[in-house]
Amino acid sequence: MQENGVHKSVKTDQYQHHDYYGVDDLLSEDHILARDAVRDWVKKEVSPIIEDYTEKAECPHHLFKGLADIGAFGPSLPVEYGGGGMDEIAYGVIMQELERGDSGIRSMASVQGSLVMYPIFRFGSEEQKQHFLPKLGSGEYIGCFGLTEPDHGSNPSGMLTHFVDDGDHVILNGSKMWITNSPVADIAVVWARNPEGKIQGLIFEKDMPGFSAPKIHGKWSLRASITGELVFEDVRVPKKNILPGVVGLKGPLSCLSKARYGIAWGAIGAALDCYDSALRYSKERIQFDKPIGQFQLTQKKLAEMITEITKAQLLVWRLGSLANEGNATPAQISMAKRNNVHMALEVAREARQIHGGMGITNEYPIMRHMMNLETVLTYEGTHDIHLLITGMDVTGLNAFK
Repeated sequence: MQENGVHKSVKTDQYQHHDYYGVDDLLSEDHILARDAVRDWVKKEVSPIIEDYTEKAECPHHLFKGLADIGAFGPSLPVEYGGGGMDEIAYGVIMQELERGDSGIRSMASVQGSLVMYPIFRFGSEEQKQHFLPKLGSGEYIGCFGLTEPDHGSNPSGMLTHFVDDGDHVILNGSKMWITNSPVADIAVVWARNPEGKIQGLIFEKDMPGFSAPKIHGKWSLRASITGELVFEDVRVPKKNILPGVVGLKGPLSCLSKARYGIAWGAIGAALDCYDSALRYSKERIQFDKPIGQFQLTQKKLAEMITEITKAQLLVWRLGSLANEGNATPAQISMAKRNNVHMALEVAREARQIHGGMGITNEYPIMRHMMNLETVLTYEGTHDIHLLITGMDVTGLNAFK
């Protein structure tokens, strides 16, 4: 049903259990259609295989093309540049449904769209946009984002990666760490110091000599997402690959804000999957001749879980409305990212207890989500860094100096 352009949903008991305040009524028909299409794709393509890929610590590379086909790469970027032409709330609900499947799958999409396509769209030349964006949007190219370094994570201003002038090229040296998609990426948006010592972005292509992208092994989190390094040893990059539209940390930080916004929505998906599993299990598991959902302590857990999920849903809806108006601030995005990921991790932990011993098995998604969220809690700005961003915003005092 639709009234004044806003979707009016028909409530069922199951619907109310997952959307307690009827937040769907605040979404447009286009938002609902985008969300449901991605939800169906996740159920068909991700859910049946994700536990196996996680156990093997392998990335389901074939899903990159599927993500492109459902419009998960740059959904809020213009269609003429390979995006979906949708608004920021549509982008959010797509990230939510991908992370309901797995945080690693959402990472594959959000890196491609928010950290690779977005900076090229916002800061790139028209030639760069025309050449790279359609191929990224279609999944022909896989991209990654090179900011974090082995010794500089929360302090990107300390980066050592740099380039010097060499005629029509620059010579790039340095390394990046914890880079999603890097071992399989065709291009990378790399941030480095220019000859004047200022931070600038370059589009790096994998066939440039002197480059390597070793895979990081031994992860107990985001195991279905491939992660690696970027190592540059006297790599010659054409000057035409330098992003001309920004100099300084404003460039990479604006990209992180775009990605953090998607994470704030995505974490709700992980929380919903854990809550749904716990709610179902509480009605099926019989102890002392009754379902465990009838016990007060189990109901306390479930009630607190849906309360926190509901607060997070309202938070991102308002944030999405601000983003559509161009008024969402980086500090507001930080608050939502920090709150919602922490919420999702707490929901996963409570859901694990409701499942008892079964909660640690891959018959249920709980431990996988919990392990993934431990990474989401600290990537693209740690839990504490986002707290300080909010603190600086409300006090006007910089705790980073």
